[in-house]
Amino acid sequence: MLQKTIRDAVSVSGIGLHTGRNVTMTFKPAPENSGYRFIRTDLEDAPVIPADVQYVVATTRGTTLQIRDVQISTVEHTLSALTGMGIDNVLIEIDGPEAPIMDGSARLIMDALTTAGIQEQAAEKEYFIIEKPISYRDEVTGSELLAVPADDFEVTTMIDFNSPVLGQQYASLNGIENYEHEIGPCRTFVFLHELEQLLTHGLIKGGDLDNAIVIVDRIMQQEDLDRLAQKLGKPSIKVEKEGVLNTTSLKFNNEPARHKLLDVIGDLSLVGKPIKGKIVATKPGHTSNVQFARLLKKAYNEQRKQQSVPSYDPNAEPILNVMQIAEMLPHRFPFLLVDKVISMSKTQVVGIKNVTMNEQFFTGHFPDNPVMPGVLQMEALAQTGGILALSLQEDKGQWDTYFLKIDNCKFKGKVLPGDTLVLKMELLEPIRRGIVRMQGTAYVGNRIVSEAELVAQIVKRS
Repeated sequence: MLQKTIRDAVSVSGIGLHTGRNVTMTFKPAPENSGYRFIRTDLEDAPVIPADVQYVVATTRGTTLQIRDVQISTVEHTLSALTGMGIDNVLIEIDGPEAPIMDGSARLIMDALTTAGIQEQAAEKEYFIIEKPISYRDEVTGSELLAVPADDFEVTTMIDFNSPVLGQQYASLNGIENYEHEIGPCRTFVFLHELEQLLTHGLIKGGDLDNAIVIVDRIMQQEDLDRLAQKLGKPSIKVEKEGVLNTTSLKFNNEPARHKLLDVIGDLSLVGKPIKGKIVATKPGHTSNVQFARLLKKAYNEQRKQQSVPSYDPNAEPILNVMQIAEMLPHRFPFLLVDKVISMSKTQVVGIKNVTMNEQFFTGHFPDNPVMPGVLQMEALAQTGGILALSLQEDKGQWDTYFLKIDNCKFKGKVLPGDTLVLKMELLEPIRRGIVRMQGTAYVGNRIVSEAELVAQIVKRS
Protein backbone atom coordinates (compact mmCIF):
# COMPACT_ATOMS: atom_id res chain seq x y z
CA MET A 1 0.00 0.00 0.00
CA LEU A 2 1.29 3.44 -0.93
CA GLN A 3 0.97 6.56 1.18
CA LYS A 4 -1.69 9.07 0.19
CA THR A 5 -2.26 12.80 0.34
CA ILE A 6 -4.90 15.02 -1.27
CA ARG A 7 -4.65 16.32 -4.83
CA ASP A 8 -5.90 19.89 -4.30
CA ALA A 9 -6.40 22.29 -1.40
CA VAL A 10 -9.90 22.44 0.04
CA SER A 11 -11.50 24.47 2.85
CA VAL A 12 -14.33 24.03 5.32
CA SER A 13 -15.76 26.65 7.64
CA GLY A 14 -17.81 26.39 10.78
CA ILE A 15 -18.07 27.15 14.46
CA GLY A 16 -15.96 25.68 17.25
CA LEU A 17 -18.08 23.56 19.59
CA HIS A 18 -16.55 24.86 22.81
CA THR A 19 -15.11 28.27 21.85
CA GLY A 20 -18.08 29.36 19.73
CA ARG A 21 -15.63 30.99 17.28
CA ASN A 22 -16.07 30.82 13.53
CA VAL A 23 -13.02 29.28 11.87
CA THR A 24 -11.88 28.20 8.43
CA MET A 25 -9.84 25.05 8.08
CA THR A 26 -7.92 24.42 4.84
CA PHE A 27 -6.49 21.02 3.92
CA LYS A 28 -3.42 21.05 1.68
CA PRO A 29 -1.26 18.30 0.11
CA ALA A 30 1.78 17.33 2.17
CA PRO A 31 5.02 15.41 1.45
CA GLU A 32 5.52 11.73 2.14
CA ASN A 33 6.16 10.73 5.76
CA SER A 34 5.05 14.12 7.11
CA GLY A 35 1.79 12.88 8.69
CA TYR A 36 -0.89 15.32 9.86
CA ARG A 37 0.18 18.82 10.90
CA PHE A 38 -1.93 21.76 12.04
CA ILE A 39 -0.82 25.33 11.29
CA ARG A 40 -2.34 28.26 13.20
CA THR A 41 -2.45 30.83 10.40
CA ASP A 42 -4.05 33.42 12.69
CA LEU A 43 -0.90 33.67 14.81
CA GLU A 44 2.43 35.31 14.14
CA ASP A 45 4.94 32.99 12.43
CA ALA A 46 2.10 30.48 11.80
CA PRO A 47 3.22 27.90 14.42
CA VAL A 48 2.94 24.21 13.53
CA ILE A 49 1.53 21.51 15.80
CA PRO A 50 2.03 17.90 14.64
CA ALA A 51 -0.86 15.54 15.35
CA ASP A 52 1.11 13.41 17.80
CA VAL A 53 0.06 12.03 21.17
CA GLN A 54 3.06 13.63 22.88
CA TYR A 55 1.47 17.05 22.30
CA VAL A 56 -1.89 16.24 23.92
CA VAL A 57 -2.47 18.52 26.92
CA ALA A 58 -6.22 18.18 27.60
CA THR A 59 -9.02 15.67 27.00
CA THR A 60 -12.06 17.39 28.49
CA ARG A 61 -14.94 16.86 26.02
CA GLY A 62 -12.40 16.76 23.20
CA THR A 63 -8.72 16.31 22.45
CA THR A 64 -6.40 19.35 22.61
CA LEU A 65 -2.87 19.60 21.19
CA GLN A 66 -0.35 22.20 22.34
CA ILE A 67 3.22 23.28 21.60
CA ARG A 68 4.54 26.00 23.89
CA ASP A 69 1.55 28.35 24.35
CA VAL A 70 -0.18 27.47 21.05
CA GLN A 71 -3.20 25.17 21.10
CA ILE A 72 -5.60 23.51 18.70
CA SER A 73 -8.56 21.73 20.27
CA THR A 74 -11.34 19.30 19.33
CA VAL A 75 -9.15 17.67 16.67
CA GLU A 76 -10.58 14.14 16.96
CA HIS A 77 -13.27 14.34 14.25
CA THR A 78 -10.86 15.87 11.73
CA LEU A 79 -8.22 13.22 12.42
CA SER A 80 -10.82 10.47 12.32
CA ALA A 81 -12.01 11.58 8.86
CA LEU A 82 -8.44 11.62 7.51
CA THR A 83 -7.68 8.18 8.94
CA GLY A 84 -11.01 6.77 7.77
CA MET A 85 -10.30 7.89 4.21
CA GLY A 86 -6.81 6.38 4.22
CA ILE A 87 -5.01 9.73 3.93
CA ASP A 88 -1.50 9.69 5.44
CA ASN A 89 -0.07 13.16 4.88
CA VAL A 90 -1.88 16.50 4.97
CA LEU A 91 -1.28 20.06 6.09
CA ILE A 92 -4.21 21.58 7.98
CA GLU A 93 -4.26 25.37 8.11
CA ILE A 94 -6.69 26.82 10.64
CA ASP A 95 -7.36 30.43 11.62
CA GLY A 96 -8.50 29.77 15.16
CA PRO A 97 -7.87 27.67 18.29
CA GLU A 98 -10.49 24.97 17.66
CA ALA A 99 -11.49 22.77 14.73
CA PRO A 100 -15.05 23.40 13.53
CA ILE A 101 -17.66 20.97 14.82
CA MET A 102 -19.59 21.01 11.51
CA ASP A 103 -22.61 18.67 11.95
CA GLY A 104 -21.01 16.81 14.88
CA SER A 105 -19.69 14.01 12.69
CA ALA A 106 -16.89 13.54 10.15
CA ARG A 107 -19.25 13.61 7.15
CA LEU A 108 -18.72 17.18 5.91
CA ILE A 109 -14.95 16.88 6.26
CA MET A 110 -15.04 13.63 4.27
CA ASP A 111 -17.11 15.37 1.59
CA ALA A 112 -14.51 18.15 1.33
CA LEU A 113 -11.63 15.66 1.11
CA THR A 114 -13.47 13.76 -1.61
CA THR A 115 -13.82 17.01 -3.55
CA ALA A 116 -10.08 17.65 -3.16
CA GLY A 117 -9.28 14.19 -4.51
CA ILE A 118 -6.92 11.61 -3.06
CA GLN A 119 -3.45 11.23 -4.56
CA GLU A 120 -1.13 8.24 -4.14
CA GLN A 121 2.50 8.98 -3.31
CA ALA A 122 5.68 7.06 -4.03
CA ALA A 123 6.51 5.92 -0.48
CA GLU A 124 4.93 2.85 1.04
CA LYS A 125 2.72 3.04 4.12
CA GLU A 126 4.44 2.06 7.34
CA TYR A 127 2.04 0.27 9.69
CA PHE A 128 2.15 -0.34 13.40
CA ILE A 129 1.45 -4.07 13.44
CA ILE A 130 0.04 -5.31 16.74
CA GLU A 131 2.14 -8.39 17.52
CA LYS A 132 0.92 -9.12 21.05
CA PRO A 133 -1.96 -7.91 23.24
CA ILE A 134 -1.67 -4.38 24.65
CA SER A 135 -4.23 -3.27 27.22
CA TYR A 136 -5.24 -0.26 29.28
CA ARG A 137 -7.79 0.12 32.09
CA ASP A 138 -8.94 3.18 34.01
CA GLU A 139 -9.97 1.93 37.43
CA VAL A 140 -11.96 5.10 38.17
CA THR A 141 -14.14 5.27 35.05
CA GLY A 142 -14.08 1.59 34.10
CA SER A 143 -12.81 2.41 30.60
CA GLU A 144 -10.89 -0.44 29.01
CA LEU A 145 -9.06 -0.63 25.69
CA LEU A 146 -7.36 -3.66 24.21
CA ALA A 147 -5.33 -4.17 21.03
CA VAL A 148 -4.79 -7.69 19.69
CA PRO A 149 -3.23 -9.02 16.46
CA ALA A 150 -5.39 -9.02 13.33
CA ASP A 151 -4.77 -8.95 9.58
CA ASP A 152 -6.62 -5.64 9.11
CA PHE A 153 -7.73 -2.64 11.15
CA GLU A 154 -10.84 -3.47 13.16
CA VAL A 155 -12.52 -1.58 16.00
CA THR A 156 -15.32 -2.58 18.35
CA THR A 157 -16.75 -0.16 20.91
CA MET A 158 -19.16 -0.81 23.75
CA ILE A 159 -20.83 1.97 25.74
CA ASP A 160 -22.92 2.04 28.90
CA PHE A 161 -24.01 5.33 30.51
CA ASN A 162 -26.40 3.71 32.99
CA SER A 163 -29.19 5.39 31.06
CA PRO A 164 -32.49 3.59 30.45
CA VAL A 165 -32.95 5.63 27.28
CA LEU A 166 -29.53 5.04 25.73
CA GLY A 167 -28.97 1.60 27.18
CA GLN A 168 -25.93 -0.54 26.43
CA GLN A 169 -24.75 -0.27 22.83
CA TYR A 170 -21.94 -1.63 20.74
CA ALA A 171 -20.62 -0.90 17.25
CA SER A 172 -18.00 -2.54 15.04
CA LEU A 173 -15.87 -1.53 12.06
CA ASN A 174 -14.46 -4.45 10.10
CA GLY A 175 -11.95 -2.81 7.80
CA ILE A 176 -11.20 0.87 7.25
CA GLU A 177 -12.87 0.73 3.82
CA ASN A 178 -16.25 0.65 5.60
CA TYR A 179 -15.62 3.83 7.60
CA GLU A 180 -17.07 6.32 5.12
CA HIS A 181 -20.58 4.91 5.18
CA GLU A 182 -20.80 3.16 8.56
CA ILE A 183 -18.91 5.46 10.96
CA GLY A 184 -18.09 8.84 9.41
CA PRO A 185 -21.68 10.22 9.35
CA CYS A 186 -22.35 9.43 13.04
CA ARG A 187 -22.79 12.53 15.22
CA THR A 188 -21.63 13.40 18.69
CA PHE A 189 -24.20 13.27 21.48
CA VAL A 190 -24.93 14.82 24.85
CA PHE A 191 -27.50 14.33 27.59
CA LEU A 192 -29.94 17.21 28.01
CA HIS A 193 -29.31 17.43 31.77
CA GLU A 194 -25.54 17.87 31.14
CA LEU A 195 -25.87 21.03 29.07
CA GLU A 196 -26.13 23.55 31.89
CA GLN A 197 -23.07 22.13 33.66
CA LEU A 198 -21.05 22.22 30.43
CA LEU A 199 -22.03 25.86 29.91
CA THR A 200 -21.04 26.66 33.48
CA HIS A 201 -17.56 25.29 32.77
CA GLY A 202 -17.20 27.52 29.69
CA LEU A 203 -17.80 24.73 27.18
CA ILE A 204 -20.20 24.18 24.22
CA LYS A 205 -20.44 27.90 23.39
CA GLY A 206 -20.95 26.77 19.79
CA GLY A 207 -23.36 23.97 20.69
CA ASP A 208 -26.52 23.68 18.62
CA LEU A 209 -29.19 21.12 17.82
CA ASP A 210 -27.64 21.05 14.33
CA ASN A 211 -24.30 19.68 15.54
CA ALA A 212 -25.20 17.12 18.23
CA ILE A 213 -27.74 14.51 19.20
CA VAL A 214 -29.43 15.57 22.45
CA ILE A 215 -30.65 12.65 24.56
CA VAL A 216 -33.42 13.20 27.10
CA ASP A 217 -33.02 10.57 29.83
CA ARG A 218 -35.09 12.46 32.38
CA ILE A 219 -37.78 15.10 32.08
CA MET A 220 -36.70 18.61 33.07
CA GLN A 221 -38.98 21.33 34.42
CA GLN A 222 -40.02 23.91 31.83
CA GLU A 223 -38.43 26.74 33.83
CA ASP A 224 -35.13 24.86 33.74
CA LEU A 225 -35.49 24.38 29.98
CA ASP A 226 -36.25 28.09 29.53
CA ARG A 227 -33.17 29.06 31.55
CA LEU A 228 -31.02 26.63 29.57
CA ALA A 229 -32.32 27.98 26.26
CA GLN A 230 -31.52 31.52 27.39
CA LYS A 231 -27.94 30.55 28.26
CA LEU A 232 -27.57 28.90 24.85
CA GLY A 233 -29.12 31.88 23.13
CA LYS A 234 -31.69 29.59 21.50
CA PRO A 235 -35.50 29.49 21.48
CA SER A 236 -36.92 27.42 24.30
CA ILE A 237 -38.46 24.00 23.60
CA LYS A 238 -40.86 21.68 25.33
CA VAL A 239 -39.77 18.17 26.32
CA GLU A 240 -42.66 15.84 27.02
CA LYS A 241 -41.02 12.41 26.88
CA GLU A 242 -37.70 10.67 27.26
CA GLY A 243 -35.65 9.68 24.20
CA VAL A 244 -33.82 11.53 21.44
CA LEU A 245 -34.89 15.17 21.28
CA ASN A 246 -37.56 15.36 18.59
CA THR A 247 -35.64 17.96 16.57
CA THR A 248 -33.59 15.15 14.99
CA SER A 249 -33.65 11.43 14.29
CA LEU A 250 -30.92 8.83 14.54
CA LYS A 251 -29.10 7.71 11.39
CA PHE A 252 -28.46 4.32 13.01
CA ASN A 253 -30.07 2.73 16.05
CA ASN A 254 -26.61 2.61 17.65
CA GLU A 255 -25.37 5.99 16.37
CA PRO A 256 -23.94 7.00 19.79
CA ALA A 257 -21.80 3.85 19.94
CA ARG A 258 -20.70 4.42 16.34
CA HIS A 259 -19.70 7.98 17.17
CA LYS A 260 -17.62 6.72 20.10
CA LEU A 261 -15.90 4.44 17.59
CA LEU A 262 -15.28 7.50 15.39
CA ASP A 263 -13.64 9.21 18.37
CA VAL A 264 -11.48 6.18 19.12
CA ILE A 265 -10.13 6.20 15.55
CA GLY A 266 -9.41 9.93 15.71
CA ASP A 267 -7.60 9.74 19.03
CA LEU A 268 -5.59 6.64 18.08
CA SER A 269 -4.42 8.38 14.90
CA LEU A 270 -2.16 10.32 17.28
CA VAL A 271 0.06 7.23 17.39
CA GLY A 272 1.28 8.55 14.04
CA LYS A 273 1.01 5.36 11.98
CA PRO A 274 -1.93 3.35 10.62
CA ILE A 275 -2.63 0.32 12.79
CA LYS A 276 -2.97 -3.31 11.77
CA GLY A 277 -4.78 -4.97 14.62
CA LYS A 278 -8.11 -5.20 16.38
CA ILE A 279 -9.08 -2.56 18.94
CA VAL A 280 -11.75 -3.37 21.54
CA ALA A 281 -12.89 -0.33 23.55
CA THR A 282 -15.31 -0.56 26.50
CA LYS A 283 -16.73 2.75 27.78
CA PRO A 284 -14.10 4.75 25.87
CA GLY A 285 -13.56 8.48 26.33
CA HIS A 286 -10.92 10.93 25.15
CA THR A 287 -8.83 10.54 28.30
CA SER A 288 -8.67 6.74 28.09
CA ASN A 289 -8.22 6.87 24.30
CA VAL A 290 -5.21 9.15 24.63
CA GLN A 291 -3.64 7.14 27.46
CA PHE A 292 -4.02 4.03 25.32
CA ALA A 293 -2.52 5.87 22.34
CA ARG A 294 0.52 6.64 24.52
CA LEU A 295 0.94 2.92 25.25
CA LEU A 296 0.60 2.07 21.56
CA LYS A 297 3.13 4.76 20.58
CA LYS A 298 5.61 3.40 23.09
CA ALA A 299 5.10 -0.15 21.82
CA TYR A 300 5.48 1.02 18.22
CA ASN A 301 8.75 2.82 18.99
CA GLU A 302 10.16 -0.25 20.74
CA GLN A 303 9.06 -2.49 17.90
CA ARG A 304 10.58 -0.21 15.31
CA LYS A 305 13.89 0.03 17.12
CA GLN A 306 14.22 -3.74 17.27
CA GLN A 307 13.25 -4.13 13.61
CA SER A 308 15.48 -1.38 12.28
CA VAL A 309 18.92 -2.10 13.75
CA PRO A 310 21.31 -0.72 11.12
CA SER A 311 23.40 -3.24 9.23
CA TYR A 312 27.12 -2.44 9.41
CA ASP A 313 29.64 -3.93 7.00
CA PRO A 314 33.12 -2.66 7.96
CA ASN A 315 34.40 -3.61 4.49
CA ALA A 316 31.92 -1.34 2.66
CA GLU A 317 33.01 2.07 1.40
CA PRO A 318 31.60 4.76 3.75
CA ILE A 319 29.36 7.57 2.55
CA LEU A 320 31.64 10.00 4.41
CA ASN A 321 35.03 9.31 5.98
CA VAL A 322 36.40 11.14 9.01
CA MET A 323 38.19 13.77 6.91
CA GLN A 324 35.00 14.58 5.00
CA ILE A 325 33.07 14.74 8.28
CA ALA A 326 35.63 17.23 9.63
CA GLU A 327 34.91 19.49 6.64
CA MET A 328 31.24 19.63 7.70
CA LEU A 329 31.50 19.78 11.50
CA PRO A 330 33.52 22.30 13.54
CA HIS A 331 34.53 19.60 16.06
CA ARG A 332 38.15 18.46 16.38
CA PHE A 333 40.18 16.08 18.59
CA PRO A 334 39.32 15.08 21.21
CA PHE A 335 35.70 16.01 20.56
CA LEU A 336 35.00 14.72 17.06
CA LEU A 337 32.98 11.61 17.95
CA VAL A 338 31.95 10.27 14.53
CA ASP A 339 34.50 8.27 12.53
CA LYS A 340 32.41 7.66 9.40
CA VAL A 341 28.92 7.75 7.96
CA ILE A 342 27.70 4.47 6.45
CA SER A 343 24.25 5.52 5.17
CA MET A 344 22.32 8.73 4.66
CA SER A 345 18.99 9.72 3.14
CA LYS A 346 16.91 12.89 3.42
CA THR A 347 15.37 11.66 6.69
CA GLN A 348 17.93 9.30 8.29
CA VAL A 349 21.67 9.00 8.86
CA VAL A 350 23.83 6.27 10.40
CA GLY A 351 27.29 6.99 11.77
CA ILE A 352 30.01 4.89 13.39
CA LYS A 353 32.16 5.61 16.43
CA ASN A 354 34.98 3.16 17.15
CA VAL A 355 35.55 3.22 20.90
CA THR A 356 39.16 2.48 21.91
CA MET A 357 41.09 2.46 25.17
CA ASN A 358 43.01 5.48 23.84
CA GLU A 359 39.99 7.80 24.31
CA GLN A 360 40.95 10.71 26.55
CA PHE A 361 37.79 10.46 28.65
CA PHE A 362 38.75 6.98 29.88
CA THR A 363 41.66 8.56 31.77
CA GLY A 364 39.27 10.13 34.25
CA HIS A 365 36.01 8.23 33.78
CA PHE A 366 36.33 5.06 35.85
CA PRO A 367 39.98 4.44 34.77
CA ASP A 368 40.02 1.02 36.42
CA ASN A 369 36.66 0.08 34.93
CA PRO A 370 36.36 2.21 31.75
CA VAL A 371 32.84 3.10 30.56
CA MET A 372 31.99 5.66 27.86
CA PRO A 373 30.06 8.56 29.48
CA GLY A 374 26.40 8.67 28.52
CA VAL A 375 26.56 12.40 27.77
CA LEU A 376 29.24 11.69 25.16
CA GLN A 377 27.00 9.09 23.57
CA MET A 378 24.39 11.85 23.25
CA GLU A 379 27.02 14.16 21.78
CA ALA A 380 28.01 11.48 19.25
CA LEU A 381 24.35 11.10 18.24
CA ALA A 382 23.96 14.88 17.96
CA GLN A 383 27.02 15.15 15.74
CA THR A 384 25.64 12.40 13.52
CA GLY A 385 22.31 14.22 13.27
CA GLY A 386 24.15 17.47 12.57
CA ILE A 387 25.80 15.86 9.55
CA LEU A 388 22.36 15.09 8.08
CA ALA A 389 20.94 18.54 8.89
CA LEU A 390 23.94 20.38 7.44
CA SER A 391 23.98 18.20 4.32
CA LEU A 392 20.48 19.48 3.49
CA GLN A 393 21.58 23.15 3.47
CA GLU A 394 22.35 24.85 0.18
CA ASP A 395 25.50 26.81 1.05
CA LYS A 396 27.57 24.06 2.61
CA GLY A 397 30.14 24.93 5.27
CA GLN A 398 28.32 28.08 6.41
CA TRP A 399 26.19 26.55 9.17
CA ASP A 400 26.49 24.92 12.59
CA THR A 401 23.98 23.08 14.77
CA TYR A 402 23.39 23.78 18.46
CA PHE A 403 21.51 21.72 21.06
CA LEU A 404 18.15 23.09 22.19
CA LYS A 405 16.72 20.16 24.09
CA ILE A 406 17.07 16.48 24.98
CA ASP A 407 13.90 14.53 25.84
CA ASN A 408 13.19 10.94 26.90
CA CYS A 409 16.86 10.13 27.30
CA LYS A 410 17.61 6.57 28.41
CA PHE A 411 20.84 4.66 28.93
CA LYS A 412 20.33 0.92 28.56
CA GLY A 413 23.81 -0.60 28.47
CA LYS A 414 27.50 0.05 28.95
CA VAL A 415 29.77 1.12 26.09
CA LEU A 416 33.25 -0.27 26.66
CA PRO A 417 36.67 -0.02 24.97
CA GLY A 418 36.65 -2.15 21.83
CA ASP A 419 32.95 -1.55 21.12
CA THR A 420 31.72 -0.21 17.78
CA LEU A 421 29.00 2.34 18.45
CA VAL A 422 26.38 2.51 15.66
CA LEU A 423 24.63 5.89 15.75
CA LYS A 424 21.23 6.22 14.05
CA MET A 425 19.41 9.54 13.78
CA GLU A 426 15.96 9.92 12.20
CA LEU A 427 14.04 13.11 11.46
CA LEU A 428 10.75 13.12 13.38
CA GLU A 429 9.33 15.94 11.25
CA PRO A 430 10.53 18.15 8.38
CA ILE A 431 13.08 20.80 9.32
CA ARG A 432 11.22 24.10 9.77
CA ARG A 433 12.78 27.49 10.52
CA GLY A 434 16.08 25.78 11.25
CA ILE A 435 14.66 23.58 14.02
CA VAL A 436 15.76 19.94 13.74
CA ARG A 437 13.90 17.32 15.78
CA MET A 438 15.32 13.81 15.59
CA GLN A 439 15.10 10.45 17.29
CA GLY A 440 18.52 9.11 18.18
CA THR A 441 19.38 5.49 18.93
CA ALA A 442 22.85 4.14 19.69
CA TYR A 443 23.59 0.43 19.25
CA VAL A 444 26.41 -1.94 20.05
CA GLY A 445 25.71 -4.92 17.82
CA ASN A 446 21.94 -5.57 18.04
CA ARG A 447 21.74 -4.08 21.53
CA ILE A 448 20.37 -0.60 22.18
CA VAL A 449 22.71 1.18 24.59
CA SER A 450 21.16 4.66 24.61
CA GLU A 451 18.37 6.66 23.02
CA ALA A 452 16.82 10.11 23.15
CA GLU A 453 14.83 12.67 21.24
CA LEU A 454 17.20 15.49 20.30
CA VAL A 455 16.27 18.99 19.20
CA ALA A 456 18.80 21.36 17.67
CA GLN A 457 18.87 24.62 15.74
CA ILE A 458 20.78 25.32 12.53
CA VAL A 459 22.60 28.64 12.91
CA LYS A 460 24.57 30.64 10.36
CA ARG A 461 28.28 30.37 11.12
CA SER A 462 29.87 33.71 12.08
